[in-house]
Amino acid sequence: MATITRNPLDSMKSTWRSWDRTQWNAAHWLIETLNIHHIDLDKEVPVHQKTDKVPYAPELQFHRWVLIHASIPLIIHQLYINYIGQPSALLVFIFYSLSLELIAIHEVHVLRRVGHKIGFFDGDKHPRDGVPDVGVRKTVQTLLSVIFLRPMATVIISYRADEPPSSIRWFWLIFETGVYAVVLDFWYYLFHRSAHETELLWQFHRRHHLTKHPNPLLTAYADLVQEFFDLVGTPLITYGTMKLMGFPMGFYEWWFCQQYIIFTEILGHSGLRMIATAVNPWTSFLRLFDMELLLEDHDLHHRKGWKSSYNYGKQTRVWDRLFNTCTTRIEGHRDNIDYVNTAEIPLH
Repeated sequence: MATITRNPLDSMKSTWRSWDRTQWNAAHWLIETLNIHHIDLDKEVPVHQKTDKVPYAPELQFHRWVLIHASIPLIIHQLYINYIGQPSALLVFIFYSLSLELIAIHEVHVLRRVGHKIGFFDGDKHPRDGVPDVGVRKTVQTLLSVIFLRPMATVIISYRADEPPSSIRWFWLIFETGVYAVVLDFWYYLFHRSAHETELLWQFHRRHHLTKHPNPLLTAYADLVQEFFDLVGTPLITYGTMKLMGFPMGFYEWWFCQQYIIFTEILGHSGLRMIATAVNPWTSFLRLFDMELLLEDHDLHHRKGWKSSYNYGKQTRVWDRLFNTCTTRIEGHRDNIDYVNTAEIPLH
C-alpha cells in the first residue's frame, strides 16, 4: 500500500517565535519589529466552552473606528494642499500606501489586546494558528503586496489632482460603502465558490485553507493567482461595476469603501469570540433577511470547510443566503448571545 507523503510546504507548524533569533531572516524581523503577532506568548488567552455566552459587539463602534481612521489621511492631505500645494501622484500613492499600512497594523495591535480579554472561537479545542514556519516569507510578501498594489490601483484609476479631499461626496458615501460591499462580495463569492468546486482553481486556493483557525496575518495567505484576484482583481471589477451602476466612486469615496473592506477582512480572520457583524451601513436591513455576516461565519468556513464548504461570502451573507450555502452557527447562535457584557474595540 502506497504511503501518502504530505508536502512540507503544507505544514502549519509555527514555532519560529521561540527559535534562536540568529536563525531569523528579514521576514521574521519585520513581523517582530512591527509587533503584528496575533497573541503575546507571555500572556494568557481566555478559553471558553461552546455553551458559554458570546459577548455582543455593538456595530456602531466599528463604524466609528473605520471612519475616524480613514478620515485622518484625508485631513492631512487637505492640509498639505492648503499650506504647501498640490502633491504629485507619486507622493499621493506613497502617502496612502503608508496610511493603509499604519491603519492595518494598528488594527492588528488592537485586536490582539481584545483577544487576550475575550478569547477566540473554538478555543476549547484548538488555539489560533500562528504564521507557519515555512510561510513567514510568503506572509510578509503578501502583506507588502497589499500595501503596494491596492493603493497603486486606486491612484492610477481614480485619483484626480483637481479633486481635493474636501470635494468628497458625503451624501453618496453611505450608499457607496454599503453597495460596494455587496457588489464586491458577489464577485468574491463567484470566484471563491468556483475555487472550491473546480480542480483548476482549487490549486490556487488550497493554501489559504491550510489554516483551520486563522489569524489576521493569514488573511491573504494564498498562492499568487488568488492573491492577485483578492488584492487587485476583485476591487477593480467591483469599481467598474459601481461606475456602471452610476455611482461617482471618486478617489476618496473608494478609499473609504476599501477601508471598510480591509477592516472587515482583518477582523474576519481574527477569530475573536464575539458577536461582530461585518461592518456595513446596511447591516440592520440585511439582518431582516438573515443576510448579515458574523465573525464566526467565516471562521467556520475555515474550520469546517475544505473543497466542500459553505459561507463563501466575506462581507455579507447575501449571496450565501440566495444560493443556499449558509451553515449553522455553533457558538454565535441567537440563544447564546450576551447583550450585558459587551465586547469593545478601542480606538487606540
